[in-house]
This record gives sequence, C-alpha cells and structure tokens, in this order.
Amino acid sequence: MPKKQLYPVNPDRTRPWNEFPELPIDRSLYRDVEIYEQLGKAKEALGLLAGRSVAIPNPGMLINSITLQEAKVSSAIENVFTTDDELYKAVSDAKNSDEAAAPAKEVLRYREALWQGYDYLTQNGTFGRDYFVQLYQTIQESGDGIRPPFARTFIRMGGTGTNAGKPAYTPPRGKGIVEQKLDNLIEFINNSESEPADPLLKMCIAHYQFEVIHPFRDGNGRVGRIMNIHLLTHNYILDLPILYLSRYILEHKEEYYETLAGVSQRADWKGWLLYMLKAVEWTSGLTLRKVNDIIQSKEEILNVIREQTDIRRPEELAEAIFTQPYTKVNHLTDMGIYAENTARNYLNELAGLQILEKREIRGRHYYINKELEQILSY
Repeated sequence: MPKKQLYPVNPDRTRPWNEFPELPIDRSLYRDVEIYEQLGKAKEALGLLAGRSVAIPNPGMLINSITLQEAKVSSAIENVFTTDDELYKAVSDAKNSDEAAAPAKEVLRYREALWQGYDYLTQNGTFGRDYFVQLYQTIQESGDGIRPPFARTFIRMGGTGTNAGKPAYTPPRGKGIVEQKLDNLIEFINNSESEPADPLLKMCIAHYQFEVIHPFRDGNGRVGRIMNIHLLTHNYILDLPILYLSRYILEHKEEYYETLAGVSQRADWKGWLLYMLKAVEWTSGLTLRKVNDIIQSKEEILNVIREQTDIRRPEELAEAIFTQPYTKVNHLTDMGIYAENTARNYLNELAGLQILEKREIRGRHYYINKELEQILSY
C-alpha cells in the first residue's frame, strides 16, 4: 500500500490551487533536529535584540529609523525603489507629502501600515480579516478588498529566459474559497493551542500560507512581511516592531522564492523553515548592531553638545536629531522643544560643529544627521 503523502504538491501551476492543505500541517514536517537547532539560534538572537530594546530610554528614537529602513527594503523586494535622499526628504516633508516621488510615497505607506497593524492588534487583541484588508488598502492606497472570484491572478516567472512571464503558481480562486483559506490562517494564528506551539515556527508557517492564499490583487508580499513582525510583537517575542527582516530577504531574494516554491512543488517544508529561521537570526544580529550604534552615536554627540555649546535641553535635541536623518526647524517647534528662532540657531550651531550637514533642497533647508544616515545605510 503506498505511503500517504503528508503534504500534497501543486500538480498544475497554471490552474488555481484550491486544494492546498489548510493549517495546521503535520508535525513530522517541522519536527527535525536541524530545524530545531536553527530555531534555537534564531530565538537566542531575537532574545538579545529584545533585551536591548527594553533598555532604550526613548524607543521612538529607534522605531522611526529602523521601521523606515524595513519599509524601504520590503518595498524594494517588490521592485519599488527609492533613494535615501528621496525617502528621508519625504519623511521630513510629511505635511507636503503630495510633492514626494511615487516610490517614496509607497515606502511611507508601508511604514504607515506597519503601525496601523500594530495599533489594530493592541486594540483588538487578535488577528482578523479587517487586519489584513486594512494593511492592504493602506499599502496600495486603494479601497479594494479581498480579490473577487473572477479576478485572474498569476504569479509569473521573472527574468529574461524562455520561461519569463509564464505562470509559476496560480493562487486559489472561486466563490468563498479565498475567504475560507484566510479564515483558516487567522484561526491558526489566533489559536494558542494550534501546533506548533512555538510562535516563531508558527510565524514561518503562517507566512508561507498567506503567500499561497495570495488574497489580494497586489501587495501580498508586503502584507505578509508586516504580518511576520506583528506575530513577533503580538506573541511578546519583541516589544517593538524593529526587526529588519526584509533586508535578508532582499539579499537572498532568489532563494526566498525558490524555498517558497519548494513547499508547493516538492513539499519541502524543511528548506523553507530553515530559510526563514536563518533570516530571523541574521536580521536580529544586524538590527541589534544598528540599535547599539545608534545609541552609542547619540551619546557621543550629546557629549559634544554639552561640552562645546550652551544649548538648552541638549538631551531632547540629541534625541530629536536621531529620530530621523533629515531634520527641519519645524520638527523641533512641532515637538514643543524650542521656539522657531531658537531651533534654527541651534541647528545652525550643530551644523557648524559638523554634527549636522545643512543642505538646501528646492528652497527648503534640511539638517542631515550623517552619522545616523551612515548607520542606517549598512
């Protein structure tokens, strides 16, 4: 008698895969020594990052900087590219966001969605359909929702070879099917008794399932990556959504899509889980280094301000210029730190000490924290 297949594969990439298994998956697909060894490394790295984030005096100082980079890189995975100058200028000119370039706007919408989902879970306590729809609508700046049964959606092969443009995978389609699959995923995420019990393994499995469901016409990759971070904060693995997870995916983009396809085409859950757990380990270490460097740089600059100037409230000024790389006079006035003339004089004084670089762009003056810019760029 033939052995029962634990995870059926996708037989036809051109036909909607309505029969893919719902969650949870069979335990034997993740109960593996190598997987658990990598899980231990990932959890240790996350623990170090979480421990350091708790000690941050002003979390907002780091959250803005790290989440902005996560937004930029996650968008780049979907071929939405913007320069640091364009992005930081758009952040600084939030009141004039209509002037920002389209790619910068998309990145800022991603960061908005990241915080929107974080607030949703804080208020509601569990994931729901509305959580996913709101993220999608914010990222895409659209009133659209879960794709209707008639929407013909394909994941196509990239590159320039003979197979370029051909379907690599066709998501499920049909009346109520996408909603049913999404509800199953939501139940799996919310149910603390569903296996695997470890929330990090559950995150890896949930991310694959969301990408296979592909519930929206576009933006699914970005919604899925935001969900990853929220699963970590929602399960108290991280207090703040500061993990820079998209960086690893961007630098190993081909492997990301290969291991995703490996599950649907070869039932290779091990390859996918190892990839995601390595991504968590690597990006936890990278984010921790950025956090430490930002804190150290801020303290060094604060010492210079104290020793070489008579600036009032130096601690608040130092934190303000480390909230984002580009600062303007109105940032300090809006925060209630200084009056306009005082803010301008102090920023000019920091520029004279080479703490900031003063730059005029289209008639507006910006004060650029080059140290923070450099830390965020590596």
